[in-house]
Amino acid sequence: MTVIQFQNSSDTQQWQKSTLPQLGLVCITFSKQVRFRTMTRTRYLKLSDVERENALRELYQHNFQRLHDALSFCQDNKIRLYRITCALFPLSDMEDEIGANILEEMSADLSKIGERSQALGIRMVLHPDQFVVLSSDSPEVVQNSIKILEGHARTLDLLSLPRSPWSLMNIHGGKSQRTAQLVKVISELPETIKSRLTFENDEYAYSSEEILAVCQQAGVPMVFDAHHHICHENLDNYNHPSVASMFYAARETWANPDWQLVHISNGEQAFNDRKHSDLITAMPDVYHQAPWIEVEAKQKEEAIAHLRSWWLIENNHK
Repeated sequence: MTVIQFQNSSDTQQWQKSTLPQLGLVCITFSKQVRFRTMTRTRYLKLSDVERENALRELYQHNFQRLHDALSFCQDNKIRLYRITCALFPLSDMEDEIGANILEEMSADLSKIGERSQALGIRMVLHPDQFVVLSSDSPEVVQNSIKILEGHARTLDLLSLPRSPWSLMNIHGGKSQRTAQLVKVISELPETIKSRLTFENDEYAYSSEEILAVCQQAGVPMVFDAHHHICHENLDNYNHPSVASMFYAARETWANPDWQLVHISNGEQAFNDRKHSDLITAMPDVYHQAPWIEVEAKQKEEAIAHLRSWWLIENNHK
């Protein structure tokens, strides 16, 4: 078994506790158990209105059922955090409003997702794609980004998921050196978006300190990503003092610290490789204090099981 490297530190006794972090599954499974379908805009535009409605209705029903399957998978595997795919209901934002109308018709059924996730104690979150750039120089890009976020917020509303960071929508800062612009745009967002919005540091545009400043000024939580941090700062160790420092600083942005969410990934070919590895084989010591961790690894549930196995062995040797 691959050894997970948690290096010794003076804080060891603090984070070695019986309550382990909740590990999150990202969108699909490594196996074929959780899969979703999609449709391209090009294909959609070739269809008549009747064909569009029939195609989207069947597609949305399929993905809705797969979302229930995802909850069942999480329940069976004791996973309490699940990231919904941002392409759950594709083309629902088209100007013809066919998809939007179908979702409204499905609203009674869709609301059962939130009810079921609450009953199962499974937290559901969402990460919009890279096209969301609230700090863009282009007003058109900003407006389109807000439109995308409004669509995702509407989906979360239809799923009866709360308007709070419990069911967060996590995005990156976008265009660098635009902190003031970004904070201004955030302040003007509809409550359906802002109440769920979180920001994550990245490898290029916004360092941990920079996105922390955005979150502090805008009053929204920060999702700390340790791998993005070490890549941006060109570090060679997850236990560099700045990692723990940023983890704790990010925690202060959460009104409820028990909801703090962080990300973990490892480099595929090297420690600073931005491409994700199959499993998680290294993690910051301080992450033992994280209540919620999204596991961003190619082997998905296998990576979660691998981490759990290591923690079980570690706890049995205390």
